[in-house]
Amino acid sequence: MSYFDPEKIRRDFPILQQQVHGQPLVYLDSAATTQKPQVVLDALDHYYRLDNSNVHRAAHALADRATTAFENARRSVASFIGSPKVEQVIWTRGTTESINLVASSYGRIALQPGDKILVSMLEHHSNIVPWQLIAAERGASVVPIPIDARGDLDMDSYKALLDERVKIVAVNQVSNALGTVNPIKSIVREAHAVGARVLVDGAQAIAHFPVDVQDLGCDFYAFSGHKAFGPTGIGALWGREALLEQMPPYQGGGEMIETVTFAATTFNQLPYKFEAGTPDIAGAIGMAAALDYLAALDRVALQQYEHQLLQTAIRLGEENGLQRIGAPREAAGVYSFLIPGAHPADVGTLLDQQGVAVRTGHHCAQPLMAHLAIPGTVRASFSLYSNLDDVERLFAALNKVKTFLL
Repeated sequence: MSYFDPEKIRRDFPILQQQVHGQPLVYLDSAATTQKPQVVLDALDHYYRLDNSNVHRAAHALADRATTAFENARRSVASFIGSPKVEQVIWTRGTTESINLVASSYGRIALQPGDKILVSMLEHHSNIVPWQLIAAERGASVVPIPIDARGDLDMDSYKALLDERVKIVAVNQVSNALGTVNPIKSIVREAHAVGARVLVDGAQAIAHFPVDVQDLGCDFYAFSGHKAFGPTGIGALWGREALLEQMPPYQGGGEMIETVTFAATTFNQLPYKFEAGTPDIAGAIGMAAALDYLAALDRVALQQYEHQLLQTAIRLGEENGLQRIGAPREAAGVYSFLIPGAHPADVGTLLDQQGVAVRTGHHCAQPLMAHLAIPGTVRASFSLYSNLDDVERLFAALNKVKTFLL
Protein backbone atom coordinates (compact mmCIF):
# COMPACT_ATOMS: atom_id res chain seq x y z
CA MET A 1 0.00 0.00 0.00
CA SER A 2 1.34 3.44 -0.95
CA TYR A 3 1.87 5.81 1.96
CA PHE A 4 3.43 9.22 2.35
CA ASP A 5 3.73 11.24 5.58
CA PRO A 6 4.37 14.93 4.77
CA GLU A 7 4.67 15.96 8.41
CA LYS A 8 7.46 13.47 9.00
CA ILE A 9 9.17 14.77 5.86
CA ARG A 10 8.81 18.40 6.96
CA ARG A 11 10.77 17.65 10.13
CA ASP A 12 13.73 16.67 7.93
CA PHE A 13 13.98 20.24 6.57
CA PRO A 14 15.33 22.66 9.19
CA ILE A 15 14.70 25.79 7.11
CA LEU A 16 10.93 25.26 7.26
CA GLN A 17 10.93 25.64 11.03
CA GLN A 18 11.12 29.43 10.96
CA GLN A 19 8.98 32.54 10.78
CA VAL A 20 9.07 35.21 8.08
CA HIS A 21 7.62 38.64 8.88
CA GLY A 22 6.19 37.18 12.08
CA GLN A 23 4.39 34.33 10.28
CA PRO A 24 5.32 30.64 9.93
CA LEU A 25 7.05 30.21 6.60
CA VAL A 26 4.96 28.87 3.72
CA TYR A 27 7.51 27.94 1.07
CA LEU A 28 5.89 27.61 -2.35
CA ASP A 29 8.90 28.34 -4.56
CA SER A 30 10.32 24.86 -5.03
CA ALA A 31 10.33 25.16 -8.84
CA ALA A 32 13.02 27.84 -8.39
CA THR A 33 14.97 25.86 -5.81
CA THR A 34 14.11 23.13 -3.35
CA GLN A 35 15.01 23.17 0.32
CA LYS A 36 17.60 20.77 1.73
CA PRO A 37 17.00 17.93 4.20
CA GLN A 38 19.26 17.47 7.21
CA VAL A 39 21.00 14.50 5.57
CA VAL A 40 22.28 16.79 2.80
CA LEU A 41 23.46 19.41 5.27
CA ASP A 42 25.21 16.65 7.23
CA ALA A 43 26.90 15.28 4.09
CA LEU A 44 28.26 18.73 3.20
CA ASP A 45 29.43 19.33 6.76
CA HIS A 46 31.10 15.92 7.00
CA TYR A 47 33.03 16.45 3.79
CA TYR A 48 34.34 19.89 4.71
CA ARG A 49 35.11 18.96 8.32
CA LEU A 50 36.81 15.62 7.71
CA ASP A 51 37.55 14.83 4.06
CA ASN A 52 38.23 18.13 2.30
CA SER A 53 40.84 17.53 -0.39
CA ASN A 54 41.19 17.55 -4.14
CA VAL A 55 40.14 14.39 -5.95
CA HIS A 56 41.94 11.82 -8.11
CA ARG A 57 45.65 11.03 -8.17
CA ALA A 58 45.34 10.53 -4.40
CA ALA A 59 48.64 10.51 -2.50
CA HIS A 60 47.24 10.82 1.02
CA ALA A 61 44.29 9.65 3.10
CA LEU A 62 42.10 12.76 2.74
CA ALA A 63 42.47 12.77 -1.04
CA ASP A 64 41.64 9.09 -1.14
CA ARG A 65 38.50 9.56 0.98
CA ALA A 66 37.39 12.58 -1.06
CA THR A 67 37.89 10.71 -4.33
CA THR A 68 35.95 7.69 -3.08
CA ALA A 69 33.02 9.84 -1.92
CA PHE A 70 33.06 11.86 -5.15
CA GLU A 71 32.98 8.82 -7.44
CA ASN A 72 30.43 7.06 -5.24
CA ALA A 73 28.26 10.14 -5.73
CA ARG A 74 28.50 9.66 -9.49
CA ARG A 75 27.37 6.06 -9.02
CA SER A 76 24.36 7.26 -7.01
CA VAL A 77 23.34 9.63 -9.80
CA ALA A 78 23.79 6.93 -12.45
CA SER A 79 21.64 4.53 -10.46
CA PHE A 80 18.98 7.17 -9.80
CA ILE A 81 18.39 7.84 -13.51
CA GLY A 82 18.97 4.30 -14.78
CA SER A 83 22.20 4.97 -16.64
CA PRO A 84 23.71 1.82 -18.21
CA LYS A 85 27.22 3.02 -17.26
CA VAL A 86 28.56 5.33 -14.58
CA GLU A 87 30.87 6.93 -17.17
CA GLN A 88 27.85 8.40 -18.95
CA VAL A 89 27.23 10.78 -16.04
CA ILE A 90 29.13 14.06 -16.34
CA TRP A 91 29.28 16.59 -13.53
CA THR A 92 28.29 20.13 -14.47
CA ARG A 93 27.21 23.26 -12.60
CA GLY A 94 23.58 22.44 -13.36
CA THR A 95 21.03 22.06 -16.13
CA THR A 96 22.13 25.27 -17.83
CA GLU A 97 25.74 24.19 -18.16
CA SER A 98 24.68 20.70 -19.23
CA ILE A 99 22.66 22.12 -22.11
CA ASN A 100 25.45 24.52 -23.06
CA LEU A 101 27.88 21.59 -23.11
CA VAL A 102 25.71 19.64 -25.55
CA ALA A 103 24.93 22.66 -27.70
CA SER A 104 28.57 23.69 -27.92
CA SER A 105 30.12 20.26 -28.31
CA TYR A 106 27.54 18.07 -30.05
CA GLY A 107 26.12 21.02 -31.97
CA ARG A 108 29.54 21.75 -33.42
CA ILE A 109 29.80 18.29 -35.00
CA ALA A 110 26.13 17.72 -35.83
CA LEU A 111 24.96 21.00 -37.37
CA GLN A 112 25.51 22.22 -40.89
CA PRO A 113 24.15 25.31 -42.67
CA GLY A 114 20.42 24.92 -43.25
CA ASP A 115 19.90 22.43 -40.42
CA LYS A 116 17.19 22.97 -37.82
CA ILE A 117 16.92 22.69 -34.05
CA LEU A 118 13.39 22.25 -32.72
CA VAL A 119 12.80 23.83 -29.31
CA SER A 120 9.42 23.79 -27.61
CA MET A 121 7.53 26.99 -26.85
CA LEU A 122 7.52 25.92 -23.19
CA GLU A 123 11.27 26.15 -22.69
CA HIS A 124 13.27 27.97 -20.06
CA HIS A 125 15.78 30.42 -21.54
CA SER A 126 18.56 27.96 -20.71
CA ASN A 127 17.09 25.57 -23.29
CA ILE A 128 16.69 28.30 -25.92
CA VAL A 129 19.68 30.63 -25.83
CA PRO A 130 22.46 27.97 -26.08
CA TRP A 131 20.81 26.65 -29.24
CA GLN A 132 20.55 30.14 -30.68
CA LEU A 133 24.27 30.67 -30.08
CA ILE A 134 25.38 27.46 -31.79
CA ALA A 135 22.82 27.90 -34.58
CA ALA A 136 24.22 31.34 -35.39
CA GLU A 137 27.73 29.89 -35.44
CA ARG A 138 26.83 26.92 -37.64
CA GLY A 139 24.30 28.54 -39.97
CA ALA A 140 21.40 26.55 -38.56
CA SER A 141 18.04 27.81 -37.30
CA VAL A 142 16.04 27.41 -34.09
CA VAL A 143 12.37 26.63 -34.75
CA PRO A 144 9.74 26.72 -31.97
CA ILE A 145 7.35 23.82 -31.43
CA PRO A 146 3.87 25.35 -30.90
CA ILE A 147 1.59 24.72 -27.94
CA ASP A 148 -2.18 24.44 -27.88
CA ALA A 149 -4.66 26.53 -25.89
CA ARG A 150 -4.24 24.33 -22.81
CA GLY A 151 -0.48 24.73 -22.68
CA ASP A 152 0.33 21.28 -24.04
CA LEU A 153 2.71 20.71 -26.92
CA ASP A 154 0.90 20.59 -30.27
CA MET A 155 2.09 17.15 -31.32
CA ASP A 156 0.58 17.37 -34.80
CA SER A 157 2.55 20.57 -35.44
CA TYR A 158 5.64 18.91 -33.99
CA LYS A 159 5.36 15.98 -36.38
CA ALA A 160 4.83 18.37 -39.30
CA LEU A 161 8.05 20.21 -38.42
CA LEU A 162 10.16 17.06 -38.44
CA ASP A 163 12.20 16.36 -41.57
CA GLU A 164 15.75 15.35 -42.48
CA ARG A 165 17.03 18.87 -41.75
CA VAL A 166 16.11 18.57 -38.06
CA LYS A 167 19.23 17.41 -36.21
CA ILE A 168 18.34 18.24 -32.59
CA VAL A 169 15.12 18.44 -30.59
CA ALA A 170 15.35 20.18 -27.20
CA VAL A 171 12.41 19.93 -24.83
CA ASN A 172 11.74 19.97 -21.13
CA GLN A 173 10.12 17.05 -19.39
CA VAL A 174 8.13 19.41 -17.17
CA SER A 175 7.53 23.11 -17.83
CA ASN A 176 8.75 25.36 -15.04
CA ALA A 177 6.17 28.02 -15.98
CA LEU A 178 2.98 25.97 -16.46
CA GLY A 179 3.83 22.57 -14.99
CA THR A 180 3.06 20.83 -18.31
CA VAL A 181 4.34 17.24 -18.41
CA ASN A 182 5.53 16.55 -21.93
CA PRO A 183 5.17 13.15 -23.69
CA ILE A 184 8.90 12.52 -23.92
CA LYS A 185 8.69 8.98 -25.28
CA SER A 186 6.51 10.09 -28.19
CA ILE A 187 8.72 13.12 -28.83
CA VAL A 188 11.82 10.91 -28.91
CA ARG A 189 10.22 8.27 -31.13
CA GLU A 190 9.17 10.83 -33.74
CA ALA A 191 12.56 12.61 -33.66
CA HIS A 192 14.54 9.40 -34.05
CA ALA A 193 12.42 8.48 -37.05
CA VAL A 194 14.02 11.37 -38.98
CA GLY A 195 17.48 10.87 -37.48
CA ALA A 196 17.33 13.72 -34.96
CA ARG A 197 18.80 13.58 -31.46
CA VAL A 198 16.80 14.60 -28.38
CA LEU A 199 17.98 16.53 -25.35
CA VAL A 200 15.61 16.53 -22.37
CA ASP A 201 15.75 19.28 -19.75
CA GLY A 202 14.82 17.32 -16.64
CA ALA A 203 15.30 20.12 -14.11
CA GLN A 204 11.63 20.28 -13.10
CA ALA A 205 10.93 16.56 -13.43
CA ILE A 206 13.66 14.98 -11.35
CA ALA A 207 12.07 15.72 -7.96
CA HIS A 208 8.50 14.80 -8.89
CA PHE A 209 8.64 11.34 -10.45
CA PRO A 210 11.12 8.56 -11.23
CA VAL A 211 13.33 9.11 -14.28
CA ASP A 212 14.78 6.26 -16.35
CA VAL A 213 16.83 7.56 -19.27
CA GLN A 214 16.76 4.18 -21.00
CA ASP A 215 12.99 4.01 -20.79
CA LEU A 216 12.63 7.58 -22.08
CA GLY A 217 14.91 6.77 -25.00
CA CYS A 218 16.43 10.26 -25.10
CA ASP A 219 19.99 10.98 -26.21
CA PHE A 220 20.86 13.54 -23.52
CA TYR A 221 19.29 14.26 -20.14
CA ALA A 222 20.18 17.32 -18.05
CA PHE A 223 19.25 18.20 -14.47
CA SER A 224 20.33 20.18 -11.41
CA GLY A 225 21.02 19.19 -7.83
CA HIS A 226 19.24 22.17 -6.32
CA LYS A 227 15.94 21.24 -7.99
CA ALA A 228 16.05 17.88 -6.18
CA PHE A 229 16.94 18.88 -2.59
CA GLY A 230 20.69 19.09 -3.23
CA PRO A 231 23.11 22.03 -3.27
CA THR A 232 23.19 24.81 -5.83
CA GLY A 233 26.01 24.94 -8.39
CA ILE A 234 26.04 21.21 -9.13
CA GLY A 235 24.22 19.17 -11.74
CA ALA A 236 24.66 16.35 -14.19
CA LEU A 237 24.47 15.59 -17.87
CA TRP A 238 23.68 12.08 -19.03
CA GLY A 239 24.43 11.18 -22.62
CA ARG A 240 24.55 8.17 -24.90
CA GLU A 241 28.05 6.75 -24.73
CA ALA A 242 28.60 6.70 -28.51
CA LEU A 243 27.64 10.39 -28.79
CA LEU A 244 29.78 11.45 -25.84
CA GLU A 245 32.75 9.63 -27.34
CA GLN A 246 32.33 11.55 -30.61
CA MET A 247 31.97 14.97 -28.95
CA PRO A 248 34.99 17.26 -28.55
CA PRO A 249 35.86 18.64 -25.08
CA TYR A 250 33.72 21.52 -23.88
CA GLN A 251 36.45 23.20 -21.82
CA GLY A 252 40.20 22.76 -21.54
CA GLY A 253 42.35 22.45 -18.43
CA GLY A 254 43.37 19.98 -15.80
CA GLU A 255 41.70 16.59 -15.39
CA MET A 256 40.26 16.50 -18.93
CA ILE A 257 43.67 15.67 -20.45
CA GLU A 258 45.70 12.51 -20.90
CA THR A 259 48.96 14.10 -22.04
CA VAL A 260 49.93 17.71 -22.73
CA THR A 261 52.83 18.99 -24.78
CA PHE A 262 53.23 22.23 -26.67
CA ALA A 263 53.04 20.19 -29.85
CA ALA A 264 49.73 18.46 -29.08
CA THR A 265 47.34 17.36 -26.34
CA THR A 266 45.44 14.13 -25.96
CA PHE A 267 42.24 13.93 -23.96
CA ASN A 268 41.04 11.83 -21.06
CA GLN A 269 38.41 9.12 -21.26
CA LEU A 270 34.76 9.54 -20.28
CA PRO A 271 33.51 11.18 -18.16
CA TYR A 272 36.64 13.19 -17.36
CA LYS A 273 37.00 14.52 -20.91
CA PHE A 274 34.20 16.97 -20.05
CA GLU A 275 35.25 17.80 -16.47
CA ALA A 276 38.00 20.39 -16.71
CA GLY A 277 39.40 21.75 -13.46
CA THR A 278 38.65 21.04 -9.83
CA PRO A 279 35.00 19.98 -9.59
CA ASP A 280 32.40 20.89 -6.99
CA ILE A 281 33.30 17.90 -4.84
CA ALA A 282 31.10 18.82 -1.89
CA GLY A 283 28.24 19.63 -4.25
CA ALA A 284 28.43 16.21 -5.89
CA ILE A 285 28.44 14.50 -2.49
CA GLY A 286 25.50 16.64 -1.34
CA MET A 287 23.59 15.96 -4.55
CA ALA A 288 24.03 12.23 -4.13
CA ALA A 289 22.82 12.44 -0.53
CA ALA A 290 19.72 14.27 -1.77
CA LEU A 291 18.98 11.70 -4.46
CA ASP A 292 19.55 8.83 -2.02
CA TYR A 293 17.07 10.53 0.35
CA LEU A 294 14.52 10.88 -2.46
CA ALA A 295 15.04 7.31 -3.69
CA ALA A 296 14.25 5.94 -0.23
CA LEU A 297 10.73 7.43 -0.33
CA ASP A 298 7.62 5.84 -1.79
CA ARG A 299 7.76 7.71 -5.11
CA VAL A 300 4.31 6.53 -6.23
CA ALA A 301 2.70 7.78 -3.02
CA LEU A 302 4.67 11.02 -3.25
CA GLN A 303 3.48 11.63 -6.80
CA GLN A 304 -0.13 11.01 -5.76
CA TYR A 305 0.25 13.32 -2.78
CA GLU A 306 1.69 16.18 -4.83
CA HIS A 307 -1.05 15.70 -7.43
CA GLN A 308 -3.69 16.07 -4.71
CA LEU A 309 -2.10 19.29 -3.48
CA LEU A 310 -2.07 20.73 -6.99
CA GLN A 311 -5.68 19.71 -7.61
CA THR A 312 -6.70 21.37 -4.34
CA ALA A 313 -4.95 24.58 -5.40
CA ILE A 314 -6.66 24.49 -8.80
CA ARG A 315 -10.07 23.99 -7.17
CA LEU A 316 -9.56 26.78 -4.65
CA GLY A 317 -8.30 29.05 -7.40
CA GLU A 318 -11.52 28.53 -9.37
CA GLU A 319 -13.62 29.15 -6.25
CA ASN A 320 -11.71 32.37 -5.51
CA GLY A 321 -11.82 33.85 -9.00
CA LEU A 322 -8.16 33.41 -9.92
CA GLN A 323 -7.09 33.07 -13.54
CA ARG A 324 -5.06 29.90 -13.93
CA ILE A 325 -2.48 30.23 -16.69
CA GLY A 326 -2.36 27.03 -18.68
CA ALA A 327 -4.48 23.96 -18.09
CA PRO A 328 -2.29 21.10 -19.34
CA ARG A 329 -3.76 17.62 -19.39
CA GLU A 330 -0.99 16.48 -17.06
CA ALA A 331 0.81 18.90 -14.74
CA ALA A 332 3.43 18.50 -12.03
CA GLY A 333 4.15 20.76 -9.11
CA VAL A 334 3.18 24.16 -10.53
CA TYR A 335 0.11 26.36 -10.10
CA SER A 336 0.61 29.46 -12.25
CA PHE A 337 -2.04 32.16 -11.98
CA LEU A 338 -3.06 35.81 -12.07
CA ILE A 339 -5.42 37.91 -9.98
CA PRO A 340 -7.34 39.82 -12.67
CA GLY A 341 -6.49 43.51 -12.36
CA ALA A 342 -3.41 43.00 -10.16
CA HIS A 343 0.25 42.95 -11.21
CA PRO A 344 2.05 39.70 -10.31
CA ALA A 345 4.92 41.56 -8.61
CA ASP A 346 2.51 43.35 -6.26
CA VAL A 347 0.82 40.07 -5.41
CA GLY A 348 4.14 38.42 -4.63
CA THR A 349 5.25 41.29 -2.37
CA LEU A 350 2.02 41.22 -0.38
CA LEU A 351 2.16 37.44 -0.04
CA ASP A 352 5.71 37.67 1.28
CA GLN A 353 4.56 40.09 3.98
CA GLN A 354 2.27 37.29 5.16
CA GLY A 355 5.07 34.71 5.21
CA VAL A 356 4.12 33.08 1.88
CA ALA A 357 6.99 32.62 -0.57
CA VAL A 358 6.04 32.39 -4.26
CA ARG A 359 7.77 33.38 -7.52
CA THR A 360 6.51 36.12 -9.83
CA GLY A 361 7.51 37.27 -13.30
CA HIS A 362 8.22 35.55 -16.58
CA HIS A 363 10.03 32.57 -14.98
CA CYS A 364 12.82 32.74 -17.59
CA ALA A 365 10.23 31.88 -20.24
CA GLN A 366 9.76 35.18 -22.06
CA PRO A 367 8.79 33.61 -25.44
CA LEU A 368 6.02 31.65 -23.69
CA MET A 369 4.74 34.74 -21.87
CA ALA A 370 4.78 36.72 -25.12
CA HIS A 371 2.77 33.95 -26.78
CA LEU A 372 0.26 34.06 -23.92
CA ALA A 373 0.18 37.90 -24.13
CA ILE A 374 0.87 38.38 -20.44
CA PRO A 375 3.83 40.01 -18.61
CA GLY A 376 4.23 37.06 -16.26
CA THR A 377 2.43 35.07 -13.60
CA VAL A 378 2.35 34.34 -9.91
CA ARG A 379 3.72 30.82 -9.50
CA ALA A 380 3.09 28.63 -6.48
CA SER A 381 5.12 25.46 -6.74
CA PHE A 382 4.78 22.42 -4.52
CA SER A 383 7.18 19.75 -3.34
CA LEU A 384 7.32 16.79 -1.01
CA TYR A 385 7.44 18.99 2.11
CA SER A 386 4.40 21.07 1.08
CA ASN A 387 1.15 20.34 2.91
CA LEU A 388 -2.52 21.23 2.85
CA ASP A 389 -1.99 23.97 5.41
CA ASP A 390 0.44 25.64 2.97
CA VAL A 391 -2.25 25.66 0.29
CA GLU A 392 -4.89 27.01 2.66
CA ARG A 393 -2.50 29.70 3.94
CA LEU A 394 -1.77 30.72 0.35
CA PHE A 395 -5.44 31.31 -0.43
CA ALA A 396 -6.15 33.04 2.86
CA ALA A 397 -3.25 35.39 2.08
CA LEU A 398 -4.49 35.88 -1.50
CA ASN A 399 -7.89 36.96 -0.22
CA LYS A 400 -6.19 39.67 1.85
CA VAL A 401 -4.14 40.67 -1.21
CA LYS A 402 -7.32 41.08 -3.26
CA THR A 403 -8.88 43.22 -0.53
CA PHE A 404 -5.82 45.47 -0.54
CA LEU A 405 -5.27 45.74 -4.31
CA LEU A 406 -8.75 45.63 -5.80
